[in-house]
Amino acid sequence: MYKKSEDLRFAPQSLKIFTIMTTKFIQIIFSFALMVTLVQCNQQKAKNTNDPAIISQDSLIKKGQYLVTILGCNDCHSPKRMGTNGPELIPELVLSGYQSTTQLLPMPNDALKNGWTLFYPDLTAGVGPWGVSFAGNLTPDETGIGSWSREQFKIAITKGKFKGMEDGRPLLPPMPWQNYVNMADEDVTAIYTYLKSLTPVKNVVPANIPPSPVK
Repeated sequence: MYKKSEDLRFAPQSLKIFTIMTTKFIQIIFSFALMVTLVQCNQQKAKNTNDPAIISQDSLIKKGQYLVTILGCNDCHSPKRMGTNGPELIPELVLSGYQSTTQLLPMPNDALKNGWTLFYPDLTAGVGPWGVSFAGNLTPDETGIGSWSREQFKIAITKGKFKGMEDGRPLLPPMPWQNYVNMADEDVTAIYTYLKSLTPVKNVVPANIPPSPVK
């Protein structure tokens, strides 16, 4: 009679087959379990990558900077000086909006009556049928968005509400908030996080000027 301590070579054929099949079955089960675990890990990794609560602060800031750049926020919200290659951003004033110390230039006679829409030379102010609008201060100073919550920022950028207040007036042209109505939450968070990381710039942007004074 075969004993467990004896070599498998001397075991009955049926036992050999059973042992081999059991071993292969265990190997298959182990391989399947390993595959499932790897798939779950990859899915969790992908989920974590897209979850703003899990993405590192540094990654959020870099993503926000990227979005602000490709969306052209600097075009209107950053003061510029004229350089050898045209308008250049002023580093210490990036995204601080129309400067309170700046004076509007005289406008061409009858320009608005003739249907023109005008920009201040550095693009931080716009003039049109809506009057005169000034690009806001997006730095985290108290004169900018320093006291804004993320929800306020989302309301401002996706609903076009002044200062992110639900009952606030609409943001004026040329702010293209209509383009951002369907902006993903993670993108809103990234932009907000980046703006909050900027160096605060104290600058009280003037209130908009209604149409009548510029007719």
